[in-house]
Parts: sequence; C-alpha cells; structure tokens
Amino acid sequence: MTLLGHDHYCDELLRQTELFGAALAGADLAATVPTCPEWSLGELTRHLGRAHRWAEAIVRTKATEAVPPGQVPDSAGPADEDPEALGDWLASGAARLAATLRAAGPDTVVWTWAADQRAGFWARRMVHETVVHRADAALTAGVPFDVDADVAADTIDEWLEILAFAQASGDKDAADLRGAGRSIHLHATDAAGAEWLVEFGDDGFSWRRAHEKATVALRGPLTDVLQVFYRRLPAGSDRVEVLGDRELLDFWLERASF
Repeated sequence: MTLLGHDHYCDELLRQTELFGAALAGADLAATVPTCPEWSLGELTRHLGRAHRWAEAIVRTKATEAVPPGQVPDSAGPADEDPEALGDWLASGAARLAATLRAAGPDTVVWTWAADQRAGFWARRMVHETVVHRADAALTAGVPFDVDADVAADTIDEWLEILAFAQASGDKDAADLRGAGRSIHLHATDAAGAEWLVEFGDDGFSWRRAHEKATVALRGPLTDVLQVFYRRLPAGSDRVEVLGDRELLDFWLERASF
C-alpha cells in the first residue's frame, strides 16, 4: 500500500468537497438519503461539515484526547432554507481544515481514534469520509458519481484497514469476519492493479493487493466496486458482477461496519 501524500490529500479534500457542493445545486435538501435514511440531504451535508470542523479543531489544538463536539466553533451550519449558504459553509470548513493540515504537516502528533496518532491520519480520513458521503449525496440528488482511480483505490485500502482495526478492537460485527478457507477477491475492470484479496482465518481476516482465485469475486468498474464495498450500491446491481459464493460476500457486507 502506498499513501497518496499529504499535499495530495489536502488538495483532494478541497476537490471532493467542491464536487459534493455541486451535487447540492438544485437538489431537494429535505430529501431522504437512501443510503443513510436517518438523514436528509441537508443533514448529511451538516454531518460532513461538522466532521471537517471537528478534525480541524483536533489538529489545530494538537489535542491529546477527543475534542467534545460542543467545543467545535461554527459547527451548527445554516438551515436548509438557504442551500447556497449551506454549500458555502461546507466549503469554508474544508478550506479551514486543509489549511490547518498543511500547516501542521503529516507527522504532528495529535489524538485520533486509531493506532496512527498523527495529523496525516486526519488528512486521509477526511478525504475518504468526503468521498463516501459524496456518493450518498449524488445518489440522493440523482447526479453521476465517479472517483479518480488512485483515490478510489486508497478509499478501499483505508476501509480494509479500518475494519481490521475494528476487529482487533473487539467490534462485535467485525469479530465475525473469520473462518479459515474462505476469501473475497475485489477486481476493478478499468484500473490496472486495483485488485484485493481478503482472506479469512481462524482469528480474523487479512488482506493484500493481489490477483488470485477466491471463494467469491466482485468485479466491475472501480467506482462501482468501491460503492458496493462501502454498501452504497447493492451487490446485485447490474453495474457489477459477483462470481462464486454470493452468500460469503453478503456475510461480509452485513458485518463490515464501524
């Protein structure tokens, strides 16, 4: 696995946020987000804007523990009645976060919920948080969604890392992702080298970039494989192909949450 680089993440954070904002143009902010039905599109936008501001506060203050959300400035966001103001609020939070991350550099020690206790963790995490929620916004607004291959592949890498961390931390659903002799192959048909092998063992699962035969394979364009793996697109979609033991893929998707 090769990370994209700190400046690349900062640039991509701004780009993904801009694309998210474009999806809001002309959309019904009261519409329910199909992939996050507890939220409207406006609430999804405010969730993302709050996440950006929370990460910015952690990095800016070099926090050694989680910053209480109530202590994060400007975290409420404007109401849905002013879509332009909501989009501007989202963009300003991302811009502030990118500037703070650039000033800190990737190796500044800060609190995170993961093993990597550096500012670089938040740069990468907030890019992929924005990518996945942009998929939610695009689906709700009925606009196209696509991600550059390097970013999409890194989003899958990071998700596998998060799930492995969740399993090691005792997460109940992730703990079930075990059972020797089974495996999942992810195969992007439009991006060279974008393939993964997830292997189950008695004590958990492991993964690596590889092209190998598996118990079940998920094939399709990289953006669509990403969306299925993040449960933003059904595995039964005609945009992807499932070969082999479909029940194993469903088993994974039911438990792959954090």
